[in-house]
Order: sequence, then C-alpha cells, then structure tokens
Amino acid sequence: MQTKSMIGFALSVRDPGACAEWFADHFGFAVRVDIGWFVDTASPDLAGVSLDFVQRDHESLAPALRGQAVSGAMVAFLVADVDAEAARLRAEGVQFALEVVSEPWGQRRCQVLGPEGVVVEVLQLVEPDAQWLAANGL
Repeated sequence: MQTKSMIGFALSVRDPGACAEWFADHFGFAVRVDIGWFVDTASPDLAGVSLDFVQRDHESLAPALRGQAVSGAMVAFLVADVDAEAARLRAEGVQFALEVVSEPWGQRRCQVLGPEGVVVEVLQLVEPDAQWLAANGL
C-alpha cells in the first residue's frame, strides 16, 4: 500500500456531540457535520485533517467493535509553547494526566484527560539531550 496522506481519524464514543464540543471548547475544532451518531470536526490550523466521533453502538461500526469504550487512545498536538497551552488548559479547568515535563529525546509535553477516556498530549519540540541521543544510538 502506498499512502498519500492521513486525512484524519475517528473515535467510537458514547456521546459524539459532547466529545466534539469538548475539542471545540479546548482546542478550537469546529463541527463540520453532525448527524447525531456521527460528528466530523476539523481544526482551522490543521488543513485536510478531521477528528471524527462515531456513536459506539452504531450499526456503521463493525460488529466486533460495537459497544466498546475508548481505551488507550491518545491525540497529540504540536504547539509553539507548551507552557502557555498548559496554563490556558488549567485555567479552563481541564484535568491533567501528566504535568509539563521536558524529555531528553527533545520534547516538552503534558497530557490532559479528554472526554470518554481520550488522552490529549500537547507538546513542543526542544533541543534533545546529546548524551541521551548517543546512549540510544541516535
């Protein structure tokens, strides 16, 4: 398979509208299509990429997937200033799973708890630690 690009992804959730609203409120996504069981959102900063929500018991999902809650899903956003974003999210009352931390591999990041088990990582690229890179063959 030769992939041309990634256009987005979908999460199966209990309440697609509420999930879309949370991403609109905290990350600037806009609803493009809302038919109840399916909500398509997009960010004005991420042209051509959609974040969709599908009602987890809807018949459009494969029978083996129906009814399953989100588990282990993480959405990540690259930002210019993770500290500023973390302060904004904290002021908005968003719950943190991981406070802001600098990683030796070249990321400064935090993680927040989104709706229905979705974790959102917010990160910026920083200078990696040369010793860490060398120790890991990079």
